[in-house]
Amino acid sequence: MKKVLVIGSNSFSGSDFIDLLLENGDYEVIGISRSAEKDSLFLPYRAKNSPHFTFEQIDLNKDLPKLDRLLESFQPEYIVNFAAQSEVGPSWENPDHWFQTNAVALTSLANLLKEKKFLKKYVHISSPEVYGTCEGYIKEETPVNPSTPYAASKAAGDLSLFTFFKNFNFPLVMIRATNVYGAHQQLFKIIPRTAIYLKNKKKLQLDGGGVAVKSYIHIRDVSRGELLVMEKGKAGEIYHISPDKGVAVKDVVQAICDKMGVPFEKATEIAPERLGQDKAYTIDSTKIRTELGWKPEISLEEGINQTVNWVNSHFDAINQQPLKYIHKA
Repeated sequence: MKKVLVIGSNSFSGSDFIDLLLENGDYEVIGISRSAEKDSLFLPYRAKNSPHFTFEQIDLNKDLPKLDRLLESFQPEYIVNFAAQSEVGPSWENPDHWFQTNAVALTSLANLLKEKKFLKKYVHISSPEVYGTCEGYIKEETPVNPSTPYAASKAAGDLSLFTFFKNFNFPLVMIRATNVYGAHQQLFKIIPRTAIYLKNKKKLQLDGGGVAVKSYIHIRDVSRGELLVMEKGKAGEIYHISPDKGVAVKDVVQAICDKMGVPFEKATEIAPERLGQDKAYTIDSTKIRTELGWKPEISLEEGINQTVNWVNSHFDAINQQPLKYIHKA
């Protein structure tokens, strides 16, 4: 079996990727995260009780020697790194925390990994936020132009990784995927949060009226793309993963309101726009489609239905969870 280390296994994207690996059956997987392993409400792979998965609690900011011991023992052929301080708005409050995790600790990690001969591929999960406002269809060679501390920290980390590729043949491939969503997502994200607010008869605040255009793509479509890049992606390359078109936030909320039988006007209210909000978030994913044969398979309508059904079926447990982002330094 191929050995894969997934960094950031507690994250929404990381946990779904692990779930896909375990469904595939060809991989021995270790997941690491700085926090204790979450329960199955947020980690779909836990329901499998797979003998091919192990979890280790390791903080990349503090525990690199522990990680090094694990690496030498496990000797993974592939490392896929989802770990990041990943929220945009809160990054204005403690920008140094974002740079510490997304750039400084990442550089230390790359410096550790550059000598590991057993490593065939290091897959880094970046973000289209590094481009700033993505108007038109942004390609992989577009220069970075970040407009928030989060985006700047991700861009700094990305540029640092490429120095290791250029000078040490570090087996880097990079992925920038657009707005992922689906069941098991963090509850403060717009799609699950809308469903929760509607069930609780609370008004949803739409930043800037929800006119910003996002590119929502189902998490399993993204995980399939990440697996293709891990197996077949070319070292030194960036791959975009995105749907066929963007959609305004308010239109997504409208679709959830329609599904749940709640009038949009009664369910929402306009709030001030988020600082640094990019007007559009659409990127071109022709490269992964043509080179690796990827394409999205789950429509936005189907994905919204799945997510709303997850909220409905786990509502008692969900209602006991915080609905706001909680920052951890």
